[in-house]
Amino acid sequence: MTDVTAAKNPRRHHHWRRDLVELAALFTAVAVADAIANTIVHGPDGPYLLAVSAVVLVATAAFHTWWARRHSHAPPTATPAGGHTGGGPVTAAARREATTETVLWRMRTTVRDEPGSLAALCTALAHLHVDILTLQTHPLADGTVDEFLLRAPASLQAATLTREVAAAGGKATWTERADAHDLVDTPARVLGLATRTALDAAELPLALRQLLGRCTIHSLPAVSPTGRPTGATAPVEGALEDGDTVMRLRDPGGGAISIERPYLPFTPTEFARARALVELDARLGPRIPRSQDVLTLPEGNEITVRRADRGDLEAARAMHDRCSVRTLSLRYHGPVGDARSYLNHLLSPRFGRTLAVETASGRLVALGHLLWDGDETEVALLVEDDWQRRGIGSELLNRLVGLALEAGCESVYAVTQSSNTGMVAAMRGLNLPLDYQIEEGTLVITARLNGVPGPRPQRQAGRAEH
Repeated sequence: MTDVTAAKNPRRHHHWRRDLVELAALFTAVAVADAIANTIVHGPDGPYLLAVSAVVLVATAAFHTWWARRHSHAPPTATPAGGHTGGGPVTAAARREATTETVLWRMRTTVRDEPGSLAALCTALAHLHVDILTLQTHPLADGTVDEFLLRAPASLQAATLTREVAAAGGKATWTERADAHDLVDTPARVLGLATRTALDAAELPLALRQLLGRCTIHSLPAVSPTGRPTGATAPVEGALEDGDTVMRLRDPGGGAISIERPYLPFTPTEFARARALVELDARLGPRIPRSQDVLTLPEGNEITVRRADRGDLEAARAMHDRCSVRTLSLRYHGPVGDARSYLNHLLSPRFGRTLAVETASGRLVALGHLLWDGDETEVALLVEDDWQRRGIGSELLNRLVGLALEAGCESVYAVTQSSNTGMVAAMRGLNLPLDYQIEEGTLVITARLNGVPGPRPQRQAGRAEH
């Protein structure tokens, strides 16, 4: 109400000024006409003066017409929120326009590399009342890929958007709903991912996934856990394969990194950004954050929980040698003869994150692994026999789930044997929705992290599982 009133007042003052000018012009014309009439009646040059008076009257009328036309089309002096200019009631159409809900879309389409093609596309979007927030262009040999972040009316359907873009010359159009995170400009987002990669080598697969969107990433080691060459390799500069839907990059730690996105081919720009992240990782070498937490067990013993890597290989092998055959079989679900050979793979930050538990004397007594498995994430625990039933397994599992949440994982799963009641109890202790699958004595427990607001708070070590 205040805005409308404020918009009306300036126009009211404007009418008073115009009326005063018109009255002044009228009185002047009457006075001039009276003087001329008296002169004509009493003077010898009457005809000439009559002609002059006619000219003055015509000039006065012309001035009045010009003044009226100019100020009747003057723009409003104030425009309140919602686009209403005052001077009339707010129409239903104006009210609907001011309250239209919008959503964000990401769209990619290919247009001809010629003048006017982008303009035609923008015109089609304007007709749909779509606002272009960001635009990136990726020149190709047979056209240009344009990538948009759009704000569109909530009522606009993806099929309608795709159809209108195709009519404007767009081909191979792909659309996906976006969110507020996509509003961050691309250079700032890439710099943030580079910072995460620089601080922690385990972040590289996650940074690549956030950079490239929904994709499947596999780290292919050059040597298998049993020591046999796998033949996995990639060109030094990397390569795009299978219609540009598969990206292969050389892993700095040996082997290759394979990134697959069947629904949307990679552009040369995306390939260059991914390769730059991998090159940054190679230049910085192995690294993990060195933070650690000291906790007190219920019986009073202190333990230290920290990140582990291949530098802990010998200590991890010594712990394996102290573990019983049953403990190792529950962890590795089968023969334990080659259990030690898997450690080099498990401790690599390229395949996930590992937490280690040390005693006050520096002895390694437990390991917890968070392993990237394509689109899924596995958790695994191993606690030395003498340190089981003290809550160390539950503590590690809670921390691993917190790391999975930070990494944006939707779920984690544990593979164990149905007789491993300790692992089952630890998974149930997460207080998350669980799915169970049992096949030939192997139990797969999946914890769904959807809807969990953030990393789970770290708890003091409590009941014992392994």
